[in-house]
Amino acid sequence: MAFSDAELAYLTSQRLGRLATVRPDGTPQVSPVGFRHNPATGTIDIAGYTMSTSRKFHNVAATGHAAFVVDDIASLDPWRVRCLEIRGRAEAIAHPADAPTGYTDGMDPAIIRVHPDRIISFGITEPAPVYH
Repeated sequence: MAFSDAELAYLTSQRLGRLATVRPDGTPQVSPVGFRHNPATGTIDIAGYTMSTSRKFHNVAATGHAAFVVDDIASLDPWRVRCLEIRGRAEAIAHPADAPTGYTDGMDPAIIRVHPDRIISFGITEPAPVYH
């Protein structure tokens, strides 16, 4: 599934999202993460300083699934919320061939790569309804 131009513009305007994974005992885990859209793969790539040793990395390696959300409040008056949710197959990649560039020395090369199977968005292409 591909992102619309408006969804891509929204993603590139944001810096922080939340990654949801499932722990081995079946309980959910949500983690705030930095991310980037990878235009070559059409994915969301999530990196971090200790990514390969993180619980979220191991959760993805075990299940192969994740959900990722980016949202914000565009306006308080009128109330306007924007949200982009991505659900799909996820990979825990220890040494990606296309590792993100621009990170500082010592950055763990491992990434979580989310392949969108379903994209849900609102308030991005048009303002959300007044009742929202």
